[in-house]
Amino acid sequence: MKTLPSSLDLTFPDMATIPMDIVNDIFLRLPAKTLVRCRALSKPCYDLIDDPDFISSHLHRVLQTGDHLMILLRGALRIYSVDLDSLDSVYDVEHPMKRGGPTEVFGSCNGLIGLSNSPTDLAVFNPSTRQIHRLPPSSIDLPDGSSNRGYVFYGLGYDSVSDDYKVVRMVQFKRDSEDELGCTFPYEVKVFSLKKNSWKRIESASSSIQLLFYFYYHLLYRRGYGVLAGNSLHWVLPRRPGLIAFNLIVRFDLALEEFSIVRFPEAVANGNVDIQMDIGVLDGCLCLMCNYDQEYVDVWMMKEYNVRSSWTKAFTVQKPKSMKSIAYMRPLIYSKDRDKVLLEINNTKLVWFDLESKKMSTLRIKDCPSSYSAELVVSSLVLGCRGDLNNIKLREEQRAKEAEESKMMQNSRKRDDFLSKGFKLVL
Repeated sequence: MKTLPSSLDLTFPDMATIPMDIVNDIFLRLPAKTLVRCRALSKPCYDLIDDPDFISSHLHRVLQTGDHLMILLRGALRIYSVDLDSLDSVYDVEHPMKRGGPTEVFGSCNGLIGLSNSPTDLAVFNPSTRQIHRLPPSSIDLPDGSSNRGYVFYGLGYDSVSDDYKVVRMVQFKRDSEDELGCTFPYEVKVFSLKKNSWKRIESASSSIQLLFYFYYHLLYRRGYGVLAGNSLHWVLPRRPGLIAFNLIVRFDLALEEFSIVRFPEAVANGNVDIQMDIGVLDGCLCLMCNYDQEYVDVWMMKEYNVRSSWTKAFTVQKPKSMKSIAYMRPLIYSKDRDKVLLEINNTKLVWFDLESKKMSTLRIKDCPSSYSAELVVSSLVLGCRGDLNNIKLREEQRAKEAEESKMMQNSRKRDDFLSKGFKLVL
């Protein structure tokens, strides 16, 4: 594996001769990794790239164009990245969360990924800028009558209503260490706000999440990680013979911080109970994968969020003869001409699926680990380039406070000139 180069040769004319609106337009087209280094070009460039409005505009553009996408590959013990437009080099993702065991990646949103070493050791990390924000530890309190922790569900998302990044942690408890099939597992649900840098406990957890059994979710890596769509995180809850009578998707609204459910397509909900199901997101839409005997997979997309009638069967993927089975399949992204879809299959390969010919072509990545889970990450400057988000906010608040105090002192001195001795204007 390769490591990212420590420097970048950038040949620019005298920056003072280029109007800043042109510089702004050029910089908006560059990947975040390059922009981090462009900050050294001049003070105006430094200020422009660190400006919150520029960071927001840059993110908006990459989300609209699909430029500078990275594929994050989580191997057995390490995390790697590769540029989707240039697959000749896989880079080791260095991050401060590394330790002896594996670090889990539990989601991607606007260039940030969620990292977990344990339920109390979490962070959000920007692999483009290498900036990290460690979440303050939040204890897990066993409820009365529970013997131990069963499973932990995570979710990372952006709440567009409050302009805030949030992490959801749902901890499941077992009342009896021998009870694997109980239907009343208690939960502790907490939400972390990046803006507030604090955790909040959700007291009114939905009864639906009590059916998210850990013995089911451990079957496939990532099923415990929430899928982000429609300003909400989602976990699939398929029907189980003799246990769960209906199909649904558990939804957590990031703005309201409340649970509700999203119904499956009627054709699926009323069909075969043995279908293996999973959820994902494609083209910004919540999607449902229905795996039939590991032979073929139907992919449904919810075209209008939380409108059941808008579920549409987008395409079907048949198992090729060269493949033993499709145990797991997830669509990631459409090609730019939208005639193909990038699929992750069996945690071992990425393939382009041609929507017209129905044929697959392997996406070959040099030095790729033999087994991995894949995550698409956009190139962004979210979290900034200067370090921890909250440290930046504190510095900005301190600078604003100092500027205000300085202004007040100047005004005070001016007014004092007009006051007689013994009278003092208190500002």
